[in-house]
Amino acid sequence: MHPFYWESAHGNFGDDLNLWLWDFLLPGFRDVHPDVLLVGVGTVLNRALLPGGVKKLVVGSGFGYGSLPDFSDAAEWDIRCVRGPLTAGKLGLGADLGIVDPAVMVAEMPEFRNLPKTGGAIFVPHWESTVGGLWPVVCKTAGLGYVDPCGEAKSVIRAIAQADLVVAESMHAAILADAFRVPWVAVSTSRSINSFKWQDWATSLGVTYSPRHVPISSRAEAIAKGARFWGMEFESRAQESENPNNREFDESLVITRAEPSRSSLRGLAKQALAMPSTLALWQARRAKPQLSSDAMLAERKDRFREVLDGIRRDYR
Repeated sequence: MHPFYWESAHGNFGDDLNLWLWDFLLPGFRDVHPDVLLVGVGTVLNRALLPGGVKKLVVGSGFGYGSLPDFSDAAEWDIRCVRGPLTAGKLGLGADLGIVDPAVMVAEMPEFRNLPKTGGAIFVPHWESTVGGLWPVVCKTAGLGYVDPCGEAKSVIRAIAQADLVVAESMHAAILADAFRVPWVAVSTSRSINSFKWQDWATSLGVTYSPRHVPISSRAEAIAKGARFWGMEFESRAQESENPNNREFDESLVITRAEPSRSSLRGLAKQALAMPSTLALWQARRAKPQLSSDAMLAERKDRFREVLDGIRRDYR
């Protein structure tokens, strides 16, 4: 058995944790049933992504993009649970099978338990916002730490676990924050953020998804997203795909990792144009955060453990 892993060309910590989470949740699974594909964390229940003619064990995945696969062949599909009740409804399953996103179990791993708090608030954008965005500069001005969602997964997760507050455009940043009992505030910079998958997870834990709007930070980011910036409407240069995680961006729209020079006139001009983004993040940092109840999170984890027990029993 091996996990399905959607490898984004840009990197995405929420997808990348599939590489090691299942070794903790189902130790030894790689040594059994080599013909079975474990479909776990991610919005991957998509006809364009999953291969046909292969037995697929679905454990907590979600729907949100493209069209659903054909689930009619019982010999090809073993669906034990999905991310939330909205995905369950799309698949024609009972709401009780929409348990929770498996990423919540990361908080149970020994290497992430009892991490010392570094304090402060952080912002974790959606990976698409890093394309041409000025978020490292915006965050510094707004008094937030910037965490790149395209960075190494375990480093991103530690930053979330050790924070006091997470401002999240990345859904998995909110999922991990909630799992580590770190209050979070949801934000969105563009219409490309998928509200269905957010609502799917939020409903599973009894929280709400009402993101605060944060304006786009730069002209390059607006071009990448096909969005408006300072009254100008831009057409996206990204090549569309049935799965947005597979979008290919113009090479000239570099992914911003380092802070641009603050002393150059051009850098100062960009910072000035990003002031609406800075103000909105500053306000988000001071907004009332959310956190699911301890009881709800514990109940969902217990139900997910029962699913894992059933898999161990049936696939030993």
